[in-house]
Amino acid sequence: MNMGTDAQANTLTTAQIEAVEHMNGPLLVLAGPGSGKTTVVTKRIANLIAKGVPPWQILALTFTNKAAKEMRERVFNVLDSQGLHGRGLTVSTFHAFCARVLRDWGDRIIGTTTFTIYDTADQRSAAKAAIRACNLNDSNWKPASVLSVISSAKNKLIDVDTFQNEASDFYAKSIGKIYRAYENILRGNDAVD
Repeated sequence: MNMGTDAQANTLTTAQIEAVEHMNGPLLVLAGPGSGKTTVVTKRIANLIAKGVPPWQILALTFTNKAAKEMRERVFNVLDSQGLHGRGLTVSTFHAFCARVLRDWGDRIIGTTTFTIYDTADQRSAAKAAIRACNLNDSNWKPASVLSVISSAKNKLIDVDTFQNEASDFYAKSIGKIYRAYENILRGNDAVD
């Protein structure tokens, strides 16, 4: 594997070299700030492409736009220096990648490819409207608390019907009604949360 200059290769730890050379399956790199994560991922991507993995089969995700931009630039600089191409390579943030998946496949996932992604303020506004639509007292039902329960249900893949069927007390039944009203508001606005 060509990891760049000998000086660069010598700066990698044994664990970093193992990560760069890992070939079987996905790899999650977790480390603190300034520990060389971007360098390791950059060299790993170049190594995969050098060993024949098509760039379109590689996905590198990060949290911030700044980190994604830096990683993309570094990857393409390494690839260029080795005479390799990265056409089809995806280096993105989690949010941008997920939005792209929804835009490309939304008709199969959420029933549409034209939608708005609600931010926190939009979600709170929709939750308030859902609480009012259920004729519940606003002062007893805080949107943030309601959204927390709805989000937890969604994270567990519990849809509205299942949530309502499993609701056994006044609180859960009320949240079930709000959940349904909230989902109707999202659907009515071609929105996802």
